[in-house]
Amino acid sequence: MHIEKIQSTQQEKEAEKHTPMMAQYLGLKADYPDTLLFYRMGDFYELFYEDAEKAVRLLNITLTQRGQSAGQPVVMAGVPFHSVDTYLARLIKLGESVAICEQVGEADGAAGKGPMERKVVRVVTPGTLTDLELMADKAESLLLAVHQGPRHTCGLAWMSVTQGEVMLAECTPDELGDWVQRVGAGELLFSAGATPAFEARLRGAAGSSASISLRPDWQFDTGLGQRTLLSHLNAASLAAWGAQDLAQAHAAAAALLAYAEHTQGRALTHIHSLQVQRAGDLIDLPPSTRRNLELTQTLRGEESPTLFSLLDTCMTGMGSRLLKSWLLQPQRDRSPAQQRLNAIAVLRMSAPGAATGLWQTLREQLKGSTDVERITARMALRQVRPRELVGLQKTLQKTELLAPFLYGLEAYLTHISGQLIPPSGCSELLAAALAPEPAALVRDGGVIASGFDAELDELRAIQTNCDSFLLELETREKLRTGIANLRVQYNRVHGFFIEVSQGQLDKVPDDYRRRQTLKNAERFITPELKAFEDKALSAAERALAREKYLYEQLLDALQPHVAALTRLARALATLDALCALAERSLTLDWCAPQFAKEPCLDIVQGRHPVVQARLAETNGMGSASGAGAFIANDTHLGPRQRMQIITGPNMGGKSTYMRQIAVITLLAGMGSYVPASACRLGPIDAIHTRIGAADDLANAQSTFMLEMLEAAQILNAATPNSLVLMDEIGRGTSTFDGLALASAIATQLHDKTQAYTLFATHYFELTEFPATHHGAINVHVSAAESGRDIVFLHEIQPGPASKSYGIQVARLAGMPAAVLNHARHTLQALETQASQSQAQVDLFAAPVATEVIAVSPIDTWARALNPDELSPREALEALYQLKQLCQACRT
Repeated sequence: MHIEKIQSTQQEKEAEKHTPMMAQYLGLKADYPDTLLFYRMGDFYELFYEDAEKAVRLLNITLTQRGQSAGQPVVMAGVPFHSVDTYLARLIKLGESVAICEQVGEADGAAGKGPMERKVVRVVTPGTLTDLELMADKAESLLLAVHQGPRHTCGLAWMSVTQGEVMLAECTPDELGDWVQRVGAGELLFSAGATPAFEARLRGAAGSSASISLRPDWQFDTGLGQRTLLSHLNAASLAAWGAQDLAQAHAAAAALLAYAEHTQGRALTHIHSLQVQRAGDLIDLPPSTRRNLELTQTLRGEESPTLFSLLDTCMTGMGSRLLKSWLLQPQRDRSPAQQRLNAIAVLRMSAPGAATGLWQTLREQLKGSTDVERITARMALRQVRPRELVGLQKTLQKTELLAPFLYGLEAYLTHISGQLIPPSGCSELLAAALAPEPAALVRDGGVIASGFDAELDELRAIQTNCDSFLLELETREKLRTGIANLRVQYNRVHGFFIEVSQGQLDKVPDDYRRRQTLKNAERFITPELKAFEDKALSAAERALAREKYLYEQLLDALQPHVAALTRLARALATLDALCALAERSLTLDWCAPQFAKEPCLDIVQGRHPVVQARLAETNGMGSASGAGAFIANDTHLGPRQRMQIITGPNMGGKSTYMRQIAVITLLAGMGSYVPASACRLGPIDAIHTRIGAADDLANAQSTFMLEMLEAAQILNAATPNSLVLMDEIGRGTSTFDGLALASAIATQLHDKTQAYTLFATHYFELTEFPATHHGAINVHVSAAESGRDIVFLHEIQPGPASKSYGIQVARLAGMPAAVLNHARHTLQALETQASQSQAQVDLFAAPVATEVIAVSPIDTWARALNPDELSPREALEALYQLKQLCQACRT
């Protein structure tokens, strides 16, 4: 407390050296030392000193110096207020946070009372975005708080400020990395009191894609977090949400909600929902699986073509975001997936009294709907703009037409229809209060509808009559003065004036008072015009003030509807996502999967949906039939056959076949139809993949090291209900090392883990694996030779491949003929040498116990001897000792 008082006194003394405005700026900046401060000055947001220099580097704007303060030049840079969103978006993308400081009072400089009052109204950070212009339509802006608790437990709490829901979880430190990557937050919070090891682990998991903020240790308070959650939920206990025992998560929630309120500058009144995630609730999709299956991002880092980009035909951004969460967070419990499948089956049917499908009718109504979820959150935060509210009103009208189509069809759809009823009076209030085409911002005026407020209408009438008065005055003055080119005009700088050209100045009456001199004209004002100016300008100012007041009153009236609008937004998003899945299932000819309680993975005529769609685009086809079409394949895994050893040439389709099985499994888990003729799946708890790799130079990890790390993670995490994809394991080291590791890993997966396993390899020695392992079978990707050419048939057939066709693939790649001929001769020599070799190694035999060899007395004596420490005499004696030992051994 004493230190804080000293610091405060020092800051006050420092501020006395500066001009009043810079003293005000520095006082505000002291509260946000690690954040760029956008300081509003007229039509610009200015940055000063270090902030200005940093903004110049990041935004490529101009650095200037203007005046002095405390004897030093004031270094500054600025951005126009009307284009601030563009600059904010660039800064947020770079992981920066910005405090927005607005003018909230009147300029008092003329009265000697100091600069205009200003205050920070909100802080824009990567994890707390609410502006629609700064957010991606199809991605959430997530904020995650992590608490390092005792007894090897970590608490996590995360949220999107625009969603109105807080998520809680707890995990061990070893699991923290997977959780952080699964959440995928744009901003992470953790305690300044965390241990260095914990901080390093967290920063490593977050990578460079997330902004990290340190918060005071006292904010991570379990009791405070529990009380705050109960307050938001309006409940006496967290038991109903299964969250009463998550003490470390409560501590994380305390810091999370405190930080979110700090950035928004007000209470989060729209947070009314809580959800707990536990490790066993979701089908585990490790980061390597999300990357290898290209769920939301290609291996090159692009957003298309991916599985999500193929699935997402939603009509609204909130539908797209919900669909993505279904894809990335499939539940092990099959009930939600079956619920969605039942709804999709109904949506595929024809609408009552129409020739089109029900999904088509509903999507026509959804077309043009606004993002109700985000607009509702902005309404609760009092940040919503007039045009967003007009869009909300039009969407509420649409929802009234949606509910009748769903009621009574199917349990899930009927439940959705009950959530689509707009709050009573909300749509009518918005229609009455807002102009059909309002200005973008309230400060521009023209937002409140005519007829809504009598006082506002009266003030506007004065402005409306302004033009007719000026025309009448101009006509009268022309007649009175005889100046034919006299003009009565207005501008914002000089107000109303009468303009007379230089050649007519001799006709100007005595009651004209000069207001401005121009090169070719003079501008005047008369007592009558001055009186009208005072009245008109006063009316404009009072009208704008009245509009601002009425808009705030409108927001007050809308607050009771926030909870109902949040539920309606969720129902709209759910319906939109279901309709998109129904459309995809029909357009792409997918089938409904069936779920079984017993272990099984049976797929008939399965396809990889993204590859099939790309082939259709390339060949100009609308279906999967015809030359160049995708070749479908069957897959059958179960209790008796849990592993496939897959061989065949490169480019033959091994990886595509493996990926399509994982994709089909995932689509079924999220509750979607799947690209197959038939599909039956047993319980699945995880999808693990080891497909391809690249050096991680930043962390000094080679391709082979990454390959082994991923393989080790799979062997440690997989269970009998996991799906495991292993593609060419062991290829990053020597042949014998790689073959030995591949055989050992296959044996572990088969004998111990007993997971559903697809094991692709170029080690033909592994095709002997099924002979000694009853749960494994050989399959291969077929190919045909024509002379020296090769044709890939992409069909999965029983048995091992006959050869690898490596030289033919190299020829397709454009390898020089001389190199190919050399390779053929070398291959023939190696094959001849191999056929003559009689030695065979049993790769799959159990490890043989090492024979214990007796240690000889000579060995014991030699190990104890240190020649470097012997003198000549001691060396001679040692030689005699050795001779005696040799004689003893012979006897």
